[in-house]
This record gives sequence, C-alpha cells and structure tokens, in this order.
Amino acid sequence: MSYHETRTSGSYAVRIPADVDRPDRILGPLTGRQVLILAAAAGLLYGAYHLTRDLVPLLVFALAALPIAAITAVVAMGQRDGISLDRLALAALRQALSPRHRVAAPEGIPAVPQWLAQHATTAGGSGAVSPVPLELPAEAVTDAGVIDLGPDGLAVLAVCSTVNFGLRTAAEQQALVAVFARFLNGLTAPAQLLVRAQRLDLSTQIAELHESAPRLPHPALEHAAREHADYLTQLAATTDLLRRQVLLVLREPLHTTGSGGLGSPLALLRRNRSRQPVRPDEGARRAAETRLAQRVQEATALLAPAGITVTALDPGTATSVLAAACNPDSLIPPGTAMATADEVITTAPTGGWNPAAFGTTASTYQDGGEQR
Repeated sequence: MSYHETRTSGSYAVRIPADVDRPDRILGPLTGRQVLILAAAAGLLYGAYHLTRDLVPLLVFALAALPIAAITAVVAMGQRDGISLDRLALAALRQALSPRHRVAAPEGIPAVPQWLAQHATTAGGSGAVSPVPLELPAEAVTDAGVIDLGPDGLAVLAVCSTVNFGLRTAAEQQALVAVFARFLNGLTAPAQLLVRAQRLDLSTQIAELHESAPRLPHPALEHAAREHADYLTQLAATTDLLRRQVLLVLREPLHTTGSGGLGSPLALLRRNRSRQPVRPDEGARRAAETRLAQRVQEATALLAPAGITVTALDPGTATSVLAAACNPDSLIPPGTAMATADEVITTAPTGGWNPAAFGTTASTYQDGGEQR
C-alpha cells in the first residue's frame, strides 16, 4: 500500500493512504465482488455434481468442471487497464445487445416518409434498420459555457497550455512537479485531464500561401512561399499530421436540499437502480456554477507558477469540442458557424454557396433577394 505524506500545522507528518478508493478486501486479497462470483460458481458446480453424481464419475465431472472453474477465476480476479474482467464482460454484453443505429432525435424518431421508404436500403443488404434516439450525457451548454450533465451535475471545459518538461533541468523539473502536486492536492471534486489528438488539415494554409505568393515584394520571397506550400503538400500526403489539445474538465455534482446528505447505502443503491433522480432546483444549479467558476480560477492560480495558462472555453468552443468527441472522423470540422438540426439557412456564405460549411441541414437560402 502506497502513502502520501501531508504536513500539518504542527511538527509531524500524517501518512494518508494513496489508494483510498480501492475496494475493501473481505477474504484475504479478494474483494466482495470476487468472493460473490467465486461462491456463485462454486455453488453451481456443486449443485451440478450433486445432480449428476449417480450418472457421471467424479473424475469425468472434475475434468469437465475444471475449465469452467478456471474461466470463472480468471474473470473474477483478472484485470485490464484497472477494470475487472467481469465488468468488461458485462460492458461487452451490454454493447452487443444495444442498438447499432442511433440518431440525434430528442423529440423522438419520426416516421419515414413513404417516398423515401420505397428506395431505402440497408448497409448489409438484409434486415431492417431501426434507429433509436441517441442519449448523450451532456444535455446542453449554457451561455456561461457550463455543460449540463442532467442528474450527474455540471461540468466546465478549460484549455491548458503546455510546457517542455524534458528540456528542463532537474531542479526545474522538481519545481514543475511540486506545482502540479499542489494542484492535485487542492482538488475537492472530480477533475479530468484530457489530451485530445486530432487530424491536422493544412489545406487552408497551403491555399493561403499560393494566394499570397504573387503579392510578395520580391521574387525570391514568392519562390520561397511556393516551395513552402509544396513542402506542406508533400508533408500532408506522406505523414499523418496530428495536433494535440490539453483540456481540463472540472465536474461539480448537484446537491439538492432535503436529500439528507449521502444517505444510507440502501438508499444509494435504490437511487442508482432507478436512474431517475430528482431534478435539482435552480438555486442548487446556480451554486454549482459558482463553484465551478471558483475552481477554474483556483486552477489558473495554482498552475500559473509552472507557466501553464488555463482558459475556460466559451459556449461555442465547448459545443464544438463535444461535437468533435462524438464524431472525431468527420470531414466537416465542427464550429460555431454550423447550423443546428432544426435551423433553416436563409443566407448564403461569403464567397458563394457551400452547403458543407453549414453542416448537413441546409434547407433554403437567399441569393440576390430571391429565395431558393
């Protein structure tokens, strides 16, 4: 068991276990979940032996039950990436039984028009496609840039700058680690550091170089600009270019009045099973937004000595980040200028009509006063 040493106001140190979230061991190194799985498997095998002992010899039954016992032990005690194999198996089963076709339709799935249903085909060539509404953990993004997670609380996204740790001296590296440790020790609610890697599109920069090259004051500069554009074109064709973004995600649960604190374990179990907690009032929501704003300011102040700048995302950028997370391989980059699913486009973009610039729901637009 590892420990963290925390200095108090006195002259002694208090050792705090670093793995306080580890499940309790109730039987040697086994947790309650592992004991339950192993006991259930042992009971089933004993029951099967009791029913077949007059028909099947003990040696034959033992040879047949040995693989089952071994698989059960591996599932109960094995782990991958810190997650037990039984949880992974349940997640795989739930994913296999869940619908494959989900659409963003909070108002419900409308009926397919008859003229479209006559020409509809499925991807596999057989079987009907039954879409279901896509349920996302994020319900909305407020005007303050706060993400509404419904009963799970509120969250805020902040982009963080980076520092070069490898090129620093040993003393500077220790100072950076100390700054980050103070930030971690100051956390009072859930937080996440997310490093996003996205494909980098250089087509805009290449087009700008070709466009601005003839206007440069010297032929040598024009030649250098065209060579740089050719280099970027070759680089994009031969290399998978990525850009990385470090995001700090702060989440704040919503505490409703009259909830009685955390409550008993039985009440928590019933609330988790129901999955329909009571919606908090507006006062609790405003208090959570205030706490999130304070936590962003605290993170900015704590990480500033390390040269890290923390900037909260505005509503449009936060929406774009959520859209990119849900569809990372989209050819159309999400942005604040994209139209929503129920928005009617009535103006043409600058430089001509380009439906891709407005997403996939371009309905009407005006050109020279004439609506088309």
